[in-house]
Amino acid sequence: MNISIITQYSFIVVAIGTMLLAMATGIVGTISILKGQSLIGDAVGHASLPGIILAFMISGRKSSIILMLGAIVAGIVAFILIQIISEGSKIEADTAMAVILSAMFGMGMVLKSYIQGNPKYQGASQSGLASYIFGQAAYILREDVYIILAVSVISLALFILFYKEIKVYVFDMVYAYTIGINSRLTSLLIMIITMILIAAGLKAVGAILISSMLITPAVTGLQWSKSYEKVLVIAAVTGAVSAFLGTFISSAVKGFSTGPSIILIMSVIALFSVLFAPRGIVRMLLNIRKMRVGK
Repeated sequence: MNISIITQYSFIVVAIGTMLLAMATGIVGTISILKGQSLIGDAVGHASLPGIILAFMISGRKSSIILMLGAIVAGIVAFILIQIISEGSKIEADTAMAVILSAMFGMGMVLKSYIQGNPKYQGASQSGLASYIFGQAAYILREDVYIILAVSVISLALFILFYKEIKVYVFDMVYAYTIGINSRLTSLLIMIITMILIAAGLKAVGAILISSMLITPAVTGLQWSKSYEKVLVIAAVTGAVSAFLGTFISSAVKGFSTGPSIILIMSVIALFSVLFAPRGIVRMLLNIRKMRVGK
């Protein structure tokens, strides 16, 4: 491997963008895990695809901001539909998420096929749109890094500003109600943060893998500590390290995509943690064995 890659401008741009994104999603993803809503990131990520394609069809341009706004609007629509279905019927929220993400992702693929064969859109360059499905960090430009930086800073600032309310909301809904915390507003805030992070990260990781950026670092953090503050730090560090290594590997090895490489590194770290961390399977089995021997 050519280590000198890390000094190249293109690598630095991609690495900064993916590391910022992975740190922010790792921190925010702990909320989804602890609230038992791991599928929400998957649903919003998949549902954002038709919003991206429609934004391109309307504007005729591949402006990162315009496509991101399209993704956010589609994510909001998906979230509202999930709420309506789960609250207005006997269908569970997880089932509603699965239905909506499948339907909207299918709609996105249909729209993408439509514009590829339609002469009306041949004048507008469609190159790079496929990166929003599977992710391709090679398409990340300085503008995209600025967007990711802005979104990450805003998301983390909101998380820190409302940290007390979010923490109480996550761990004790009843207590949150008794001290006057508006659970609906807190839930809305969390959803907004999650949506803008997903929309900002689609170009780097893709609609299919973006949910892993939310879930995997959080799973790692929860295996190493019971303290929520420490879990947040571990999740952020795991995300940053995975993003850097994944970006380096994809840059050094021909044919490796950046997004999947990052998720693969995250998954390896999470698997190791699930097995060998203080709260992992091996430690649990050892504790059970000690208890049996003690008897």
